[in-house]
Amino acid sequence: MKKRIFCYLLSLALFMGGTFNVYVHAEEEPKDKLELTAKSAILMEPTTGKILYEKNSHERLRPASITKIMTLLLMYEALENGKIGWEDEVVVSEHASSFGGSTIFLETNEVQPVKELAKGIAVASGNDAAVAMAEHIAGTEGEFVNMMNAKAKELGMKDTNFVNACGLDADGHLTSAYDIAIMSKELTTKYPQVYDLTKIWMDKIVHQRKDGEEISELTSTNKLLKWYPEYATGLKTGSTSLAKYCLSGTANKDGLNLIAVVMATPNHKERFREVMKMLDYGFANCKMYKDAIKDKTLANVPVKKGTLDSIDCVGAEDFSCILDSKEQQEITNDIQVEEFVEAPIAIGDKIGEIVYKCGEKEVGRVDLVAANEVPKATLGFYLGKILKMFFH
Repeated sequence: MKKRIFCYLLSLALFMGGTFNVYVHAEEEPKDKLELTAKSAILMEPTTGKILYEKNSHERLRPASITKIMTLLLMYEALENGKIGWEDEVVVSEHASSFGGSTIFLETNEVQPVKELAKGIAVASGNDAAVAMAEHIAGTEGEFVNMMNAKAKELGMKDTNFVNACGLDADGHLTSAYDIAIMSKELTTKYPQVYDLTKIWMDKIVHQRKDGEEISELTSTNKLLKWYPEYATGLKTGSTSLAKYCLSGTANKDGLNLIAVVMATPNHKERFREVMKMLDYGFANCKMYKDAIKDKTLANVPVKKGTLDSIDCVGAEDFSCILDSKEQQEITNDIQVEEFVEAPIAIGDKIGEIVYKCGEKEVGRVDLVAANEVPKATLGFYLGKILKMFFH
């Protein structure tokens, strides 16, 4: 009888154990919840840099024409610094006009303004336009590539090495989905006017030839503009036989900007489908909270030994964070400042912080800084103050 009971209990234990194991396995989250075919992918919110989804995001792969995001970034920097101008006339070199693949049909010694070359890069992904721009900015494509790699290092793009300005396959010309998101973030947040170019679906470029004008029709390589029309804002496609099909896609919905990158997708259409799948996922699961506090007076703190009795504290920058869209708790903030500060105080000196919380969880903080300077009070200042009180 005891043997029977023991066997029964042992069988029951084994049964329960097996059931438990199956249950745990069923609850495990798949490695790739979006089931992308892309070899590498990432979804990022550019204001905060928060990563919402990633798959092999640091794998070093060939980027094809997504390379031109860095070319455009350096172009906008050169424009901002006054190194070049939109109306500058660029003489196309033999080297630039020799490039094949995706082109805007530039000829040797042809003259085009910077603004037209920029359109050729952003809309039609012209390799010839990218190299002509590189030479105009840096003198040679090789020197421009040095600038590209220096910028990549500055941005912390550790997976990246550029060999050319346009993205044609070359040994050692590699980057990652993560690094592409980083340079896309830098371009779109620092120079949002790039969207004026990347939103163009069709345009044209006029070539002045020996026998008269010739027109090249430009059609965007980015089908997101047609397939995701309500929200798509850019950014750049890329494809070669070795890189396969790549895309850095940007979109905005209800004030939330997202960057979705895929690399090495198997076909032309799949890259757009998978970027849209990531964007839909991001918009469905995330929401943006913003508080415009930059230069806004949020507190007043007493000053000791200064020419003023108190000083205003302002936000050093605006605050933003990404929240789960299902999160119902309100964002609260707590202003934390010193009981008093002692002069001298310079504009921008940190005096406190504003701490943001969602429920009990801290989601970020921003420095509170001095809105103006307060010199240290001298003996002469105090004497003047006494005399002013006496005569009034």
